[in-house]
Amino acid sequence: MKETILSVGIDIGTSTTQLIFSRLTIENLASSYMVPRIRIVDKEVTYRSEIYFTPLLSQTEIDAEKVKGIIEREYRKAGMKPEDLQTGAVIITGETARKQNANSVLASLSSMAGDFVVATAGPDLESVLSAKGAGADRISEEKRIAVANIDIGGGTSNIALFQKGSLKGTSCLDIGGRLIKVENGRISYIYPKIQKLAERHGIRIAVGDRADESTLYRVCEHMADQLAMAVHVMEPDELHEGLYTNDGRPLTAEPRAAGLTYSGGVASCYYNGEPGNVFEYGDVGVLLARAVKNNAALKTITTYPAAETIRATVVGAGTHTTNVSGSTISYTSGKLPIKNIPVLKISEEEEQEPAMFRDAIRRKLKLYEGENGLEQVAIVFSGKYHTTFAQLQELSRTIAEGADEVIAGPHPLILVIENDIAKALGNALNVLLMRKKDIICIDGIFANDGDYIDIGEPVAQGRVVPVVTKTLIFNT
Repeated sequence: MKETILSVGIDIGTSTTQLIFSRLTIENLASSYMVPRIRIVDKEVTYRSEIYFTPLLSQTEIDAEKVKGIIEREYRKAGMKPEDLQTGAVIITGETARKQNANSVLASLSSMAGDFVVATAGPDLESVLSAKGAGADRISEEKRIAVANIDIGGGTSNIALFQKGSLKGTSCLDIGGRLIKVENGRISYIYPKIQKLAERHGIRIAVGDRADESTLYRVCEHMADQLAMAVHVMEPDELHEGLYTNDGRPLTAEPRAAGLTYSGGVASCYYNGEPGNVFEYGDVGVLLARAVKNNAALKTITTYPAAETIRATVVGAGTHTTNVSGSTISYTSGKLPIKNIPVLKISEEEEQEPAMFRDAIRRKLKLYEGENGLEQVAIVFSGKYHTTFAQLQELSRTIAEGADEVIAGPHPLILVIENDIAKALGNALNVLLMRKKDIICIDGIFANDGDYIDIGEPVAQGRVVPVVTKTLIFNT
């Protein structure tokens, strides 16, 4: 059975703010006796907004009223009203996510368009979103190689590495086109880390200086070198570690990327060419694109076309709902409903080996650490390799070890499984944890990295819980 829904995507980035409206057709592609696998089978982008510079009151504060005005104006131009839309996503990304009032901006926008997926995307999550938008995951699966996407925006460069379709690592550097701003032919702003990078290489630049193309291009060449170091085709220098956003970590050295894609505003110039005026956008983004394109180390890796560049992060959102059989679920009373829980997906390869399973949970939980600690998250896996009593006991121990940070924290341990083992696994975990941890364990649900889920209040005398999987839709 097919269903058509209308969707909006709102992306507020360091440099730009934009909207996309889409008409999405969803269909359950599984047979009657299989786990539901609802997919978007057709997507028509019905409206693309203008791309606006994100309005700021200062270097640390978003102009919420102007952002809201942009969104309202584009709704009118598209002929859309909030009540017309069934779903959508409001995502705030890049350096903008670090602004003082980012969360209040999100709250004001989400109220315009119903109960959407709303997220302040940290640097790791943004790396995943932009890489999927660029199609790096798909290319890695089709080519059977490791592919890294470098999303070069205004304030940060987010990197995600996929191997054969599976996420292998993320990182983020403070490298971006608007870290040096130009107004009326003069430098108006220099990000402190970039000032230090220039000084390290003997390049003297200062706010108020004339914006000299050759001088600023030299700075951009060193910025491009830092990206080459991040994907392990250059040896890191003494400044490299300090350029990771929020004291983050480098990309894993293995597997080594055999392919690259680029996304973000800078990537538009990389793929499509430069405008006549290199300072047309009031920054060094055009020069940074040129430096990346000419970088000898980066050219040693095959570059693939990106499915999207400046619009890579999000183009909309889709939802579907399914019922979960009550005979195979386990949950702590009073902990439902819950909404907008991000999915942490364990691959089948990782699931088969206990140590890999444990380490994958620990590694991927890092994606969901915010300023206030670990977010609520749903751990999703197939469950097809743990069907006997002994295997379920082993699985419960593996999950308890891998998710120890969740177990020690305030949020329930949420497990979402494709195969029908939730009740038995939930019982095993309750015994292992001596019923001291709230556990929600459901099955019959298929979800992926980048998805969000809602789990509703139990119905039918508590035997069934409705589940909504919200899938961020990328323009691939």
